[in-house]
This record gives sequence, C-alpha cells and structure tokens, in this order.
Amino acid sequence: MLHLRVHPDNPQPRLISQAVERIRAGDVVVYPTDAAYAIGCQIGNKNAMERITQIRGLGPKHQYAIICADLSDIATYAKVDNAMYRLLKANTPAVTTFILPATSEVPRRLMHPKKKTIGLRVPSNAVCQMLLKELGEPLLTSTLILPNQEQPLDDPFDIEQQLEKRIDVFIDSGLGTLTTTSIVDLSGANPEIVRRGVGDVSAFE
Repeated sequence: MLHLRVHPDNPQPRLISQAVERIRAGDVVVYPTDAAYAIGCQIGNKNAMERITQIRGLGPKHQYAIICADLSDIATYAKVDNAMYRLLKANTPAVTTFILPATSEVPRRLMHPKKKTIGLRVPSNAVCQMLLKELGEPLLTSTLILPNQEQPLDDPFDIEQQLEKRIDVFIDSGLGTLTTTSIVDLSGANPEIVRRGVGDVSAFE
C-alpha cells in the first residue's frame, strides 16, 4: 500500500499526481472528503469496483455514487433538465449525495438495479478537489464503512491497520470525521430526503 501523507488544506501536487497515476492504473484508493474518508476507483474499472464491493460488504441493491469536482460533466452521467441543473448548481458543493436518473454512459453495474439511478456528489474538501481535477474525471466512491461497523473509519492508524493489504493507495490527511452525507433522491416527481447527514437539505423539503 502506498501511504501518502497529504496536507489537508494545501495538498502537495506531487503526492496527488502519484495517487492519480495509481488510480489510472486501476488501483483502489482511500481518500478524505468533506464528510468521512471514502474509498474509490475509476468508474470504468470493473475489477477495482468489485474489490470495493468486497471490502465494504455491499449487497446487489446498493446505490453506487460518483464524486465530481463540479457539475461540468453531469450531463454525461445523469439526466437533468434546466430546472434541476439550476437547483443542483445552487446547492453544490455540498455534503450531500444526490440520486439522479442515470444516462446510458453509466455502466449498468453502477446503477441501482431497479431504479436505474446513480448517486452524484460535489465535495468542497481541498484534497478531494485537487485529486478530482488532476484525474480529470469523476471517481466511483463509497463511504469507508466496513462490514458490521456502524461508523466510518476516521483514524489513519486504524485505516492502515485494517486495510493495508486490501487497498493500494491511502491519501492520509489526518483524522477524519465520523459524519456521513445527506442523501436526496431527485429521480422522482418530488425530492425525497433518504438520509439526513451533515449536508443542509432544507432546499429540498
């Protein structure tokens, strides 16, 4: 495992470039967000996704999500009309994951099997933003909660101890948080608040 100690506010470009090289090579990465630490990989890499599914113990009906630097690529992955785009623009970046109808560009394995939706999030975390901009595309992402645990892993020591042999890259920016994102489903006729985390969802009530 490549352990990169990155400054939380002023990430070192050289270290972020190392991480991006490894992600492009198909590696699984643990990285900080503006909520808890997350685990991710390239959207198109089936093997890396399967490894994340195993590490997290996810079932067949799990709603996968992607994390994006901004909304510039949203039309590639989600079907949004002008009103929906304006609503998202006004409420991102945010500690909120939005459930949206997926486009045909999204691999079927990432969609919810029945609803054909994809989760989408735009973070404000400096490390995460630099990583996504350097990568030049969104990441498949999932909160770093291990099977049979209710809270995300937030301590770099614990992450290294428990996942050293199972992940490829760890972007360590110090102690994380135990907070989870809010989840808002925008795929139906009306917004539905699926989970109330730390993101402000008042605009969707």
